[in-house]
Amino acid sequence: MTSLHSEVSVQLSGHDGNAFIVLDRCQKASRRAKLSDAQIDAFTEEATAGGYDHLIRTALHRFNCS
Repeated sequence: MTSLHSEVSVQLSGHDGNAFIVLDRCQKASRRAKLSDAQIDAFTEEATAGGYDHLIRTALHRFNCS
C-alpha cells in the first residue's frame, strides 16, 4: 500500500497505545516535511473522527510509518 505522503516518516512503535503522542508525532513530522496547514488539518480531522484503531489506520494510510 502506498501512503499519500510517503515523504513523511513517523515512528509509531513504542508509544504504548497513547493516541495523543501518536497524533502529535504525525503532526510534527508533517510540519517538518512542510505539508500545508490544510493537509495537516485534514489529517487531524480524519484521524480524530474515530477511536485509536482509526487513528492508526489513518496514519498508516497517509504516512510512511514504522
